[in-house]
Amino acid sequence: MIWIYNFYIMTKIKPIFILFLAAIMALSFSFGFKASAVRLIDTDTQQKNIEKNQNQNQNQGEEDENETSDSEDFDDIASKSTGQINAEIHRSVVANFVQSLLKIASRSEGGIGDQVRVVAREQNLAKERVAEEIETVQNRNKIKTFLIGSDYKNLGQLRSEMVQTRNRLEQLTRLMENVASAGEKTELKEQVQNLEQERTRIENFIKAQEGKFSLFGWLVRLFSKSK
Repeated sequence: MIWIYNFYIMTKIKPIFILFLAAIMALSFSFGFKASAVRLIDTDTQQKNIEKNQNQNQNQGEEDENETSDSEDFDDIASKSTGQINAEIHRSVVANFVQSLLKIASRSEGGIGDQVRVVAREQNLAKERVAEEIETVQNRNKIKTFLIGSDYKNLGQLRSEMVQTRNRLEQLTRLMENVASAGEKTELKEQVQNLEQERTRIENFIKAQEGKFSLFGWLVRLFSKSK
């Protein structure tokens, strides 16, 4: 009878036990599915955030490049409008100009080559004077400039040099008509244009320096004119 009772107890409890295990397994599966779903959602969200950050960084990089380009363009325009020049650049421009003229002169026969050579020599001599005058004006004490204005003496000398440069360019333009070679004529024309651009930049620099505000600059200019 005891084994029958035990069998009854086991057969009676076993279904409950099986249901209990099934319930636990169902809950475990449910929690596992939810956890997997949460992980998938988190992974998808992280991926979207990464892509969003990458797009933002790319857009920011493009904006920075555009701002840099715009800044460079603005600086170039501002440099031209305010007459900012560089003495070393002037030396380089004139050196290239002189070198090209000497090559043309060596290939040209007769008086044309000699005249071109003279112009090249004169412009080469003026190169250092102009560069030094530019540096002197640019390195002037700012307080002194604010009180009595720019270095009008060196600006006057610089203006005189630009007049002589213009005369040389006009002489080269006249000589250009007598150059036989089309290639040499084109090269000479290009060099004349380059030096003309440099002369224009220096004249803008002179105007910008003379137009700087000062407390008593007008008095200095008036005194200089009365001499």
